[in-house]
Amino acid sequence: MFTNRVQAGQLLAAALGDYKNSNSAVLAVPRGGLPLGAIIAKELNLPLDIVLTKKIGHPYNKEYAIGAVSLKSKILDPEASRSVSKVYIDEEIIKLRSALKEKMNIYYDRDEPLKLKGKTLIVVDDGIATGNTILATVQLLAKERPKAIIIAIPVSSRSAITKLQNAPDVSKIVCLLQPDNFYAVGAFYKDFTPVSDLEAIQLLKENKNNQKMNYTPQG
Repeated sequence: MFTNRVQAGQLLAAALGDYKNSNSAVLAVPRGGLPLGAIIAKELNLPLDIVLTKKIGHPYNKEYAIGAVSLKSKILDPEASRSVSKVYIDEEIIKLRSALKEKMNIYYDRDEPLKLKGKTLIVVDDGIATGNTILATVQLLAKERPKAIIIAIPVSSRSAITKLQNAPDVSKIVCLLQPDNFYAVGAFYKDFTPVSDLEAIQLLKENKNNQKMNYTPQG
């Protein structure tokens, strides 16, 4: 049980100490991943950015990911999307990319997303349930040709960890808690108050300001 996202971020930062001052970037999944990502980025002196992707949900169960989309790429799970019509997928991609552009405008203002090529990417969220969404996200991030992709989460179901361990694009998983009985991510936090866009944007901006003054990659 974690007190809140701040404590979970502190514990994860300690577990990721080897990446301090490295040629790495922390990519937080908005919005719940931002408080953790901000702490990790600050402790490790790394740039912070958000994961600009959205899952493509199944038409009969939007929570079940059949793929994911970014502003530039898409990925589909051949098995999960087999019975889904191309018309539905195309319409969802248009709708999701529109939402991503809106989110990009809100979060970045006049800034640009980080360049990810050649960097070790530390993907952070407040927890993982099924693993389908994060797996699709990793596949999209791999198209940016990073050096490595690390998944860092406080808590996850064991089935999701197994799924990610078998994914060729995942270089390493740092997970603090894999409970025998997993019901929901929020069940393992005393305080799981939703993170607002305003809070998330502020955390991102604070890191960008700090990086402009402090960041000097060591290789």
